[in-house]
Amino acid sequence: MAEFQKIFEALKWASSFLRENGRDENIAEMLLCHYLGMSRAKLLGELREELDGAVKEKFVAAVDKVVSGVPVQHIIGYEEFYGRRFTVNEEVLIPRPETEELVQGLLAKIKRLFGTTEGIKVVDVGTGSGAISITLALENEHLNVMTVDIAKASIDVAKENANRLGAEVTFFEGDLLGPLMDKGLKVDIVVSNPPYIPEEDIPTLSIVVKDHEPLRALVGGQDGLDFYRRFMKEIPLVLKEKGIVAFEVGIGQGESVASMLRDTFPRATVEVVNDINGKDRMVFAEIGF
Repeated sequence: MAEFQKIFEALKWASSFLRENGRDENIAEMLLCHYLGMSRAKLLGELREELDGAVKEKFVAAVDKVVSGVPVQHIIGYEEFYGRRFTVNEEVLIPRPETEELVQGLLAKIKRLFGTTEGIKVVDVGTGSGAISITLALENEHLNVMTVDIAKASIDVAKENANRLGAEVTFFEGDLLGPLMDKGLKVDIVVSNPPYIPEEDIPTLSIVVKDHEPLRALVGGQDGLDFYRRFMKEIPLVLKEKGIVAFEVGIGQGESVASMLRDTFPRATVEVVNDINGKDRMVFAEIGF
């Protein structure tokens, strides 16, 4: 076992070991905070303290797992999203910061276009951990939020998150907008972070992603755009005359998806929005306003 007694020595060893193996060295802090039950501020204030033997054993084992490719979120069991803690496991995509930007952009559009109108119906397609649907429900009390996923295992995780965080969300199991079409439901907003990675890119992904996150949430067909094409057939059947469509897209896909939306909704205002890193990451359509 690695030789160290104090917290700062554990951090130094783990950071170096992670860096040498191409992993994020900040994971060392995340793991220590988790196993010690401390905030980062408290951890940094106690760097000279001795590390309990049982904690040391768990910490070293966890660092080895991360180096082998296991996502740190699967070890600690959660990821932060929009200031809240979401339970995650191998059945759901780990929420990304880029998706926070999608939610932030959509909330701003809802406020501008709908104001404080009550009962605005939103459907999030591809529930996953529930990060999008739950955040929308908690951030805007005027929304009536529904969400759809093809996998019951994903819905179970999202329901657990909704219950713990106190969010009112209606869950449907099914394929894309199928459950809404079956029930004849109409909505004001469709939002989705669908699978958009081209099949040929899967082998090039980090093992942290391709071996530990559900491929059903990643692969979007040969060119990554299959789900957007399907949406263009289904959205007109569930969207009201005035509505918003909000998509997350892969890098370089923005204009292709925007073009699909313009063809489907010729009078819509469609825009591609870059993320904080300057990459095309979001496409929004305002229809009928």
